[in-house]
Amino acid sequence: MLENSERTELSSLGEFGLIKHLTQFIEIKNESTIKGVGDDAAVIDYKGNQTVISTDMLVEGIHFDMAYVPLKHLGYKAVSVNLSDIYAMNATPKQITVSIAMSNRYSVEAIEELYAGMFLACEKHKVDIVGGDTTTNVSGLVISITAIGEAKSEDLVYRSGASEGDLLCVSGDLGGAYVGLQLLEREKKIFIESPGVQPDFDGNDYILERQLKPEARKDIPPLLKQLEVKPTSMIDISDGLASEIIHLSTQSKVGCNLYEDKIPIDPQTYTMAREFNLDPTVCALSGGEDYELLFTIKQEDFLKIKANPNISIIGHMTDAKSGINLITKGGTSTPLKAQGWDALLKNE
Repeated sequence: MLENSERTELSSLGEFGLIKHLTQFIEIKNESTIKGVGDDAAVIDYKGNQTVISTDMLVEGIHFDMAYVPLKHLGYKAVSVNLSDIYAMNATPKQITVSIAMSNRYSVEAIEELYAGMFLACEKHKVDIVGGDTTTNVSGLVISITAIGEAKSEDLVYRSGASEGDLLCVSGDLGGAYVGLQLLEREKKIFIESPGVQPDFDGNDYILERQLKPEARKDIPPLLKQLEVKPTSMIDISDGLASEIIHLSTQSKVGCNLYEDKIPIDPQTYTMAREFNLDPTVCALSGGEDYELLFTIKQEDFLKIKANPNISIIGHMTDAKSGINLITKGGTSTPLKAQGWDALLKNE
């Protein structure tokens, strides 16, 4: 990577020169990658395992704001959110393709920073970049990543496998990414109104990282396997807990009771939500971008996971006629509604 502070115009390299420049440091990590970057198509051999493929797109002005998103963080996040979909299938990601459309507002050094973040994520998850595309864009930046993974057919988990009586579980904690976004937006507004005022982020590293550098939960599928628990259904939380519960329930043709007092919310998330006069529960239900894994398990597996600090049991599946409900802290049952991202604007 270039280390000088000078700006190199994209036009000085051209499309193929830029691709060669950005991909020259790629090292293949997986035996299944037979041919990566450099030919008309990648060649992948999974030796009989099932292939899992997912694509997500991030668009400047819709999914990220360059006023406060570092390019290196953006590259890391772009990879993580795609790999999260593969983990949600109980599969292992192995390769990605990266396509970007950029305006001449971006220099070669800027795109290098973006790719540096991608390389970090790929290294952490042991994933190979095997191809993609670059093109110009009249305004802003668009990133589209396709993630490819593998799994044995008997290990795959779909959204449609939950049954009445199954326990509803989630990894990690929720709402942090949304509250982190509110903090970034607040400081941006203050800076615009008073350019000399420095942003105040002290003590809020956790929620900022949840928004700017989310971690796909690569640890959960092997943890469940170690505990000898196979989920009956699973999905990642990209659009908010409520939306994802509705997806699982609808596709599995069951109802659900979600208990408000069981929803895991980090203290920093709770405190900052209150500072913004937001209900922390609403942030968890509708905020989105937490990229935790939501899954169901059989009741007989309860003892295997009940004491695990990485997993919370937050409800159970019911018959479809009972509907999809939130049981409030006061014991009231109310229909659960999704108010997160519109599916037309963001991939699931």
